[in-house]
Amino acid sequence: MLKLRSVFLLLSLTYGGALLAQPTPPRTAQTNVPVSTVMLFSSGVGYFEHAGTVRGDGSTELRFRTNQINDILKSLVVQDQNGGRVSTITYPSQDPLAKTLRSFQVDITANPSLADLLNQLRGAQVTIQFQAERLSGTILGVEMRSKTAGQGESILVAVLNVLTGATIRAIELQSVSSLTLDDAQLQAELTQALTSLTQARDQDKKPVTINFTGAGDRRVRFGYVVETPIWKTSYRLLMDDKGDKLQGWAIVENQTDSDWNGVALSLVSGRPISFIMDLYQPLYATRPTVVPELFAGLRPQVYDEGIAQAREREVMAARMESRGLSAKQASVGAAIMTDSLRRRVMNLSEVVVTGLSDMDMAASVQSIASAAKMGALFKYTIGNVTLPRQKSAMLPIITDTVALERISIYNASVLEKYPLTGVRLKNTTGKHLLQGPVTVLDGNNYAGDARIDDVPPGQERLLSYGIDLDMLVDNTKNTQNSAIVTARINKGLLIIDRRHATSREYLADNKGDKDRTLVVEHPVREGWKLVDTRKPIEATQAVYRFQGNASAGKVTVLTVKEEIVRAESMAILPADLGQLVVYSRTGEIPASVRDALAKAIQLRRAILDTERQLGERTQRINEITAEQSRIRENMKTVAQNAQYYQRLLAKLNEQESALEKLQEERDGLMKKRDAERRALEEYLANLTVG
Repeated sequence: MLKLRSVFLLLSLTYGGALLAQPTPPRTAQTNVPVSTVMLFSSGVGYFEHAGTVRGDGSTELRFRTNQINDILKSLVVQDQNGGRVSTITYPSQDPLAKTLRSFQVDITANPSLADLLNQLRGAQVTIQFQAERLSGTILGVEMRSKTAGQGESILVAVLNVLTGATIRAIELQSVSSLTLDDAQLQAELTQALTSLTQARDQDKKPVTINFTGAGDRRVRFGYVVETPIWKTSYRLLMDDKGDKLQGWAIVENQTDSDWNGVALSLVSGRPISFIMDLYQPLYATRPTVVPELFAGLRPQVYDEGIAQAREREVMAARMESRGLSAKQASVGAAIMTDSLRRRVMNLSEVVVTGLSDMDMAASVQSIASAAKMGALFKYTIGNVTLPRQKSAMLPIITDTVALERISIYNASVLEKYPLTGVRLKNTTGKHLLQGPVTVLDGNNYAGDARIDDVPPGQERLLSYGIDLDMLVDNTKNTQNSAIVTARINKGLLIIDRRHATSREYLADNKGDKDRTLVVEHPVREGWKLVDTRKPIEATQAVYRFQGNASAGKVTVLTVKEEIVRAESMAILPADLGQLVVYSRTGEIPASVRDALAKAIQLRRAILDTERQLGERTQRINEITAEQSRIRENMKTVAQNAQYYQRLLAKLNEQESALEKLQEERDGLMKKRDAERRALEEYLANLTVG
């Protein structure tokens, strides 16, 4: 109940007193300036131009969504053509709501209660109606007091303290029926704060008012760029014996708040750079808080080392020309739309729609657009277009003859056993074809759907729209082999160049009764090159395209051979000796390299022989040492004057002499081995052959 009473009191406080009249600028005559030109870009923005007449000091109002205001502030251009001038362009401010509310004398940012609000109004003159009494005074403040309620319970109630004359009156807020601010300026501040709250909730539309100053009737124009739905295209490819035609329909949407009545509509194909910058939201600089030097000293500054920004680098690719239908030029073509083809694999059934044979698909559809280049862009212009707001339309922009070549397209990664039915389309319309879906009608029968990428005038694209079930392709025969090409030695490393070769056969069995033009797409592998293979008609970054004739009732064979030379390296010093011997006898390796390997093998064998002798000496030393240990143990059990003791002593003396000789030989062999290894290492370290 107290909450509801607070609401009524706030309304009474806001609107019950006299409001201070705010000065407002003189209103000018509002004039409707209609849309005259619309230019839609395929990058998702549109340029809208209004043209009309104003009289004297006039104005026109446009309404935009809040998220469009930034585009308006960035792009709006205005012209008063007959001697007048543009005075101001006004629009609602969008300061952060909390900052706006805090700017008023009465802060309602935190949704204060009536008691909190009245505490903010301390010192304000008010008139209060409570119970049957009415009094005027000055607000001292609001306090919470304890009050006994029913059954002896104690509750807190808000009490308003008011100074009236020389008397302080304490009035329970719940007994107040109305409260009026006597200060008109304070009343107006509170009203503006509540109005700001209302405007903050209205985020849908914002008015932008353009004011013109001048005398008499004058022509005015203004234009702006805002975000718009991307205009799209869809095509109909009409194929028959009389000629092949392409119909292109532009799909446009009027999502603005203005009707298009007889406007000049331009559809631009291209990608102009466009971005959004927040110009509508007020920005405030962050200012540091300065502490007086009396209370704080300056902190020592630490400066990090700067790192220069790396400049962006761009590598310009070579331009490649398109191949004409005459097949006299070979160059890089455009990649087939494999994503569309993969989706088509999901349904292998043939769809044929009949009953359209009596309809002339091209007779009643005529292009209403004129086409022209616009710098790096391409523009379709359609005059006198009428489209109500929030409506869409299809507009014919292309009805031209195109050059087609019927083909079958095989790509094993798209469909393993069957090629796709398609065409090679050359853009002879003289217009830029924007990407979009293509419905193919062959002899007035539905043949399938395709997709086309952006195609500038004169260029070609492959289109596929069905599966050619009359042709079966087998590509399972694939052979591989490798062989050494040459070798070289570089400072202890034996580098062997080995050629890897592959061969793949494509067997195309044309089971139909007509010859077919077959295009086989073979994957491009980095580093591999074609050898002993017919030259492809064109290539992309992903595939080579080979084109040929697949005769009816016959199997056509295409063999694609590729090779790559890869270098393998191995360190000679730790390498297996047997493997080195094999390489030293391989005829593909140059004789100088084989001779160098032979010498290295000879040095390696000398080291191995020395190590063998060293091993023998070491083994013999170990055997004698073990035998001496056994003799000494036996001598401990025999009396020194015994004949057997003297025999063991003589043998021990003999072994000691042999041991000294073996150790001397071992030390010599170790020195010899180290010398031989140094000789081999020095030989290999300075060896560069091949």
